[in-house]
Amino acid sequence: MMQAMLAGAAAIRAHQSRMNVIGNNLANINTTAFRASRLGFMDLMSNTLRGASAPNGGNGGLNPVQIGTGVMIGSTSLDPSNGSMSATNRPTDLALAGNGFFVVGNGTSNYYTRDGGFDLDASGNLVHRGTGLIVQGWTADANGAVNASGATGGLRVPTGVTSSAHGTTTATIEGNLNAAADGDAEVRTTMTVYDSLGNSRQVSVRFFNHTSPAAAGSPAGATSSWDWEALDGTTVVGSSATAGSAPLFFDGNGAVVGTGSLSIALPGTGGASDQTVAVNVNGVRQLAQSSQVRLSSQDGYGPGSLTSFSIVPDGTVVGIFSNGQTQALGRIATAVFANPGGMNQEGGNLWSPSGNSGDAIVGAPGAAGQPAVYAGYLETSNVDLGTEFTDMIVTQRGYQANTRVITTADEMMQEALQIKR
Repeated sequence: MMQAMLAGAAAIRAHQSRMNVIGNNLANINTTAFRASRLGFMDLMSNTLRGASAPNGGNGGLNPVQIGTGVMIGSTSLDPSNGSMSATNRPTDLALAGNGFFVVGNGTSNYYTRDGGFDLDASGNLVHRGTGLIVQGWTADANGAVNASGATGGLRVPTGVTSSAHGTTTATIEGNLNAAADGDAEVRTTMTVYDSLGNSRQVSVRFFNHTSPAAAGSPAGATSSWDWEALDGTTVVGSSATAGSAPLFFDGNGAVVGTGSLSIALPGTGGASDQTVAVNVNGVRQLAQSSQVRLSSQDGYGPGSLTSFSIVPDGTVVGIFSNGQTQALGRIATAVFANPGGMNQEGGNLWSPSGNSGDAIVGAPGAAGQPAVYAGYLETSNVDLGTEFTDMIVTQRGYQANTRVITTADEMMQEALQIKR
């Protein structure tokens, strides 16, 4: 009877631990990215009353006679399934699609979390909202290039940073030059271009001297031509008469024949460098309708300041500037483990490696088995209410049954003690 009582007591302790695990799961049902735990039991060592014997001659073999001594906690395991994504519409809230963790640190130690509730602190650092640990990743250089194979460090969004200017090198003019225009017809358009310092300047381009058939020196297939001239204020900065240039030629279908590019040479002013702008005019047609040409694009821009940022699925933090340009500011790092179930839970939605988790394999999101990152979402807990309540009922019944074992064994001992009477 004593053995039965001890087995019952061990079972009560084990079921209490299982209830603690269930209670913790239910307590964290609304905890961001929480992973539910499961507790497994193992039987204790058995007392062997008779060992097994092999068949011998005419006698058959016998199985061992063993009586167990109770139950003990065998393991706790994590449910590896991901929680669902809940939209928050906060650009710094991130969720991971797939197995893996964000990397956060304090400059001395790194921790790992699936809780992507991040925010910016007073210094512009991207930090874990609950603990203040800085999100780790790679910072972009001045040109927006990110070396995701180098050492990681704290990510910072530099508020007030400005983007460099880019002088215009190419532009595109589109439209139509009337095929029925007289020889004295003239069509003008104005282009805004930028110098190397980001100053804007207005360049006027005019098409004139419509000639049909085409002017002398025309390429094969040309049936008509237009001369052109570019002016910076009143200064001619390019024309069909410039050495190396030519008129704009068209074939019988109204398409440009020849290079389809105008070269404009702009002298630098106010410390800016000289620049040459190649103007693509292949989009200009000569059809029987009124003339109208316009600048459709150019690749220059002036300086701008950072106004906002976004985070894309590969973890890149993209800065959005007031001049309409975007540039990478950095890239968030993620980490995977060979055995994430072997990691230590540190509290605060943080994890750390253990001897059985393997080392962190840090990489860029979406690459080489790393999870993708989605901004504006948080991962919910993966606790399943139905499963937890079912386990709670089973655990309660197991606890009750083992208390009955103890009380029954106690009654049997009392009966044995009363035999002497």
